[in-house]
Amino acid sequence: MEPVEFFSDYSTRLQSTLATSDWSGVAALGRDMLDCWIAGRQVFICGNGGSAGNAIHLANDFLYGIAKRTGGGLKVLALTANAAVITCLANDVGYERIFSEQLAVQGQAEDLLIVLSGSGNSPNIISVLEQARTMGVKSYAVLGFSGGRCKAMADTAIHFPVDDMQLSEDLQLVVGHMLMQWLYANRPQTN
Repeated sequence: MEPVEFFSDYSTRLQSTLATSDWSGVAALGRDMLDCWIAGRQVFICGNGGSAGNAIHLANDFLYGIAKRTGGGLKVLALTANAAVITCLANDVGYERIFSEQLAVQGQAEDLLIVLSGSGNSPNIISVLEQARTMGVKSYAVLGFSGGRCKAMADTAIHFPVDDMQLSEDLQLVVGHMLMQWLYANRPQTN
């Protein structure tokens, strides 16, 4: 397949998914993030591989980009960002607990967890969703493929049934950027 044809096909698949998606889960997430922002509660984001990079990217957007003024953003932490913590936990308690151990220390009831996963079956994502439930931390999962185990475990699943990891990761950023722009447009007057 020629490059232009290949790229056109990729674009068509992404556009088709966007055009047929249910955005009600994203709307609920936006409202919950706004509530966290107003109340000063914490938002945690995590994922593996490209989704880990997306978590860090979106934490940046929510920390500063939604307010565009020093100290005005959301209290947000990408659980993927601290290599020392991740490697310590992976070594000492196992890779499947690298996120849940962080949430257990830093999270509180009524905080918010956003997990990003293509498959929805990663043991460390399942573990952090279980930890969130025991703590009263509300959870959202942005998922691709079948949604895996996480689809039923998260309080709200935002599921894009695409069997393509790159499209799944693209959609994570689309959701994040939608939220960023909506939060900026609806920022509290004190922010």
